Amino acid sequence: MSRPEIAVDRSSPVPLYFQVAEQLAAAIRRGELAPGDRLDSELQLADRLGLSRPTVRQAIQHLVDKGLMVRRRGVGTQVVRVEVRRSVELTSLHDDLLRSGQRPSTSVLELATVPCPAEIAVALGIAAGKDVQHLRRLRLADGEPLAVMENWLPVDRVKLTIDALQRDGLYTILRASGIRIRGAHQRIGARAATGVEAKMLGERRGAPVLTMSRTGYDDLGICVEHGAHIYRGSRYSLEVSVAER
Repeated sequence: MSRPEIAVDRSSPVPLYFQVAEQLAAAIRRGELAPGDRLDSELQLADRLGLSRPTVRQAIQHLVDKGLMVRRRGVGTQVVRVEVRRSVELTSLHDDLLRSGQRPSTSVLELATVPCPAEIAVALGIAAGKDVQHLRRLRLADGEPLAVMENWLPVDRVKLTIDALQRDGLYTILRASGIRIRGAHQRIGARAATGVEAKMLGERRGAPVLTMSRTGYDDLGICVEHGAHIYRGSRYSLEVSVAER
């Protein structure tokens, strides 16, 4: 159990729960509380600080809502890893995680040749029902679920294998095959996670997830792949730089 020093000022106008939450957040920023560290129970914290249990519960819930901590049944309250921040650029999540010093890993949930659904066929610019490669992956960062990624690719451009997909990102595989994504149309949104999605991502049903669909094109403007991905809202954000015209 981790026990950072916490001092509360009962004469301060700042609510006691907020004082506790801010000091715990500061301990996380300083590295005194590391990802995976467990806190004392609410009752133990309340006894140690001389506060009521509801006050301590409110402080912890504040940090849970900010995505800094998580409650796990049978484990207790743990510090979570920092949020993954990603610029909206023409890069792959696998490459972005490597650049940020995090360890990406992949579980391939499905890899098959299937008839192309009508809505995907429109994006790929092919006839509906034509065979395409369909893959679905769970992407993890430092062993923690981060995203569920689904892609469709023409069968005649590159041959995908489970071994390659578990080892490298999709764009790395495409580059190794002489295919470079030079442009893309991208749409970003948000919604509530389904029960199945929440279970895969380690979230509660209905938790917020970010969505991103992307259709990528090569040097000749030919569609190479279409992807539909969801990301944990508590662990992931997209950043965009803007300028005045």
